[in-house]
Amino acid sequence: MSRRKPKKASFNPSKPNNNQAKKRGGKRDGRKLSKTKRANLSTPDGLSSAVVSAFKKNPSKIMNYKEVSREIRVGNKMDRERIQAILENLVTQNQLEELGRGRFKLNLQGETLEGTVDSTKRGGAYIISVDRDEDIYVHAKNMNQAMHGDTVGVKIIYRRGKEEGIITKIIKRARTQFIGTLQMNDRFGFLVPDNDKIGVDLYIPKTKLNGAENGEKVIGEITDWPSDSKNPFGKITEVLGDAGNNDVVMHSILFEYDLPYEFPAEVEAIAETINFELDPEEIKKRRDMRDILTFTIDPHDAKDFDDALSFQVLPNGNYEIGIHIADVSHYVQPGSIIDEEAYNRATSVYLVDRVVPMLPEKLSNGVCSLRPNEEKFTFSAVFEIDSNGKIKQEWFGRTVIYSDRRFTYEEAQEIIETGEGELHEEIGIMDRIAKKLRKKRFRAGAVSFDRVEVKFELNQEDNATPIGVYFKEAKDSNKLIEEYMLLANRKVAQYIGDKQKNKNPKTFVYRIHDKPKPDKFDQFANFIVQFGLNVERGENANISKSLNEVLDAVKGKKEGNMIQTLAVRTMAKAEYSTNNIGHYGLAFDYYSHFTSPIRRYPDVMVHRLLQHYLDGGKTADENEYEEKCIHSSKMEKQASDAERDSIKYKQVEFMSKHLGERFKAIISGVTDWGIYAEIQENLCEGMISIRNLTDDTYVLDADNYCIIGQTTGNKYQMGDEILVEIKNADLSKKQLDFTLADSLEKPEPDYGKEWDFEI
Repeated sequence: MSRRKPKKASFNPSKPNNNQAKKRGGKRDGRKLSKTKRANLSTPDGLSSAVVSAFKKNPSKIMNYKEVSREIRVGNKMDRERIQAILENLVTQNQLEELGRGRFKLNLQGETLEGTVDSTKRGGAYIISVDRDEDIYVHAKNMNQAMHGDTVGVKIIYRRGKEEGIITKIIKRARTQFIGTLQMNDRFGFLVPDNDKIGVDLYIPKTKLNGAENGEKVIGEITDWPSDSKNPFGKITEVLGDAGNNDVVMHSILFEYDLPYEFPAEVEAIAETINFELDPEEIKKRRDMRDILTFTIDPHDAKDFDDALSFQVLPNGNYEIGIHIADVSHYVQPGSIIDEEAYNRATSVYLVDRVVPMLPEKLSNGVCSLRPNEEKFTFSAVFEIDSNGKIKQEWFGRTVIYSDRRFTYEEAQEIIETGEGELHEEIGIMDRIAKKLRKKRFRAGAVSFDRVEVKFELNQEDNATPIGVYFKEAKDSNKLIEEYMLLANRKVAQYIGDKQKNKNPKTFVYRIHDKPKPDKFDQFANFIVQFGLNVERGENANISKSLNEVLDAVKGKKEGNMIQTLAVRTMAKAEYSTNNIGHYGLAFDYYSHFTSPIRRYPDVMVHRLLQHYLDGGKTADENEYEEKCIHSSKMEKQASDAERDSIKYKQVEFMSKHLGERFKAIISGVTDWGIYAEIQENLCEGMISIRNLTDDTYVLDADNYCIIGQTTGNKYQMGDEILVEIKNADLSKKQLDFTLADSLEKPEPDYGKEWDFEI
């Protein structure tokens, strides 16, 4: 959906104002009225339309028939009398309302569109409506106490010939509780929300502080919002503590995105009753794979292991490779308290310094986790594969396994690189097959987004203070695991959804990803030309192939991360749905999430549906599962936003030790309020306010990702290299403020052990 903001009106001394136009008769805004418009006024329908348009252009204005006549440039007595009749008729049609005798106003309670408020930092908003392809812009003065996320009714109006909206009613508040910092004076306080999209502070009387003190992080609730008040009235419901405390900050981030940070006591209590020991009767119902070599490969600090691989050579020379997934659905039954909690969360949340799991620790790290030297119940996808990576046979079902060995990614990588170490032959064969699977995938049109990931090294004493930055890049061991997980996810989805095999495919939970929108992709293509890069366009273009070539060409270059980020933004957002459209980015016709039920609820749904169909069950209720898909997609986005906020906070905290220092940076974004730039050495991002560019008046050229000086013609464009100085590190806003520097004259910091970059 677009986010086109209306262009600002600019002062032009050569353009007469409306009063000047009136004196000259027949001109408005410096333009002559067309003969067509004049002619329209001669017909009843044309005159009626002109009257309605006059009110829509002035939605808050009350006018009588004389004022309306002047507004639409009608001067003769007959037409003015007709206008009086039209006004009365429009009242009966509910398009206008009469306020006292002969005084009329646009009826804002008539037909409205319903939508969701997406607020801007300037107080206005865009209304996202399912009934419209384009979002509806609402000026700050027409918000009528609506807030970010609210479901509202909006009526279309026109300003300066452009479509806008005015909010007529609030259908549903997104939230009434807000987290922020308390600011006190002698007589009262204000809760300043952390989310700057909220746009207003909450007025807190002294009698409703609940013991909160100035500067503390608090949760407040709206109690009243008088129609004549700019600010809502509220009360403090919870005091979190010192705004600078790390735990308080992380809890604040979770609260902001409506994410829990602890389990209810009753959920924990039930989880503790689950037995580690495997039920012998259940074992008999499963395929026993305990005697087959099985191992895990995970990050060195992993606590939950939800996937394992098994390997054996078959008598015919082919290989049997099993992808074994923790059988969460065996322990978490539909409708149970644990299941309801897992569904509400829908995903684990990975903040910089902690994981907020979807399942209680007893399940996630214990009962379900595929820990080494333990027997576990699993749900498996088992394949017979030849040395070229061709699938000969497939099998899906419940199993019991024994994990023989746990490898870290680093250990597995060393085995792959050296060809030596424990299980080097088995891992070597699996790596070679994985590489062939990967090659096939890219040949089919998959898009490669192998982005460098920024990680923080935290102080071991408090596990909170960032003391170093390092870059994490996927290596062969990571890609090995990735390919087999992709294989399982794809084949499970294909088994259920393949229309060639199944005449009536059953309801299933798919992971879908649409094609890039042509307008966004064209904008991206036009932009990268300046870097000597080109992508194919058009209906028959091989977009994925040419996009991969671009991404490969910029790898390791200073503008590489920026172009990769921009390329990602051109792509559609992957989501969950029962309506399969395939996965464009992976070039799969069928794709699901099957491999991570410890941390993703959709995977639990996939396990349940798959077993139901393996048992011969009828198709599930599509509407029920589509609703669950929508919820899961929503929670995934909220978790992702929370994770991003925690990273931003740590970036600001880390760079706060480098105030006044200068760094090389790449412009990573441009807006009409400033330039965003990314420091090359650590990828920390900050902003240069447009107010601080004092050499000229700069305006945004969104199509070309730049701002341009109106007098000098100076241009700042995404991808440009600039020098920045760290001006301010605002932890409360999670924002770094930069200023432009003209040189690196100030000594660059001696990072020493503080900066730790790993490529």
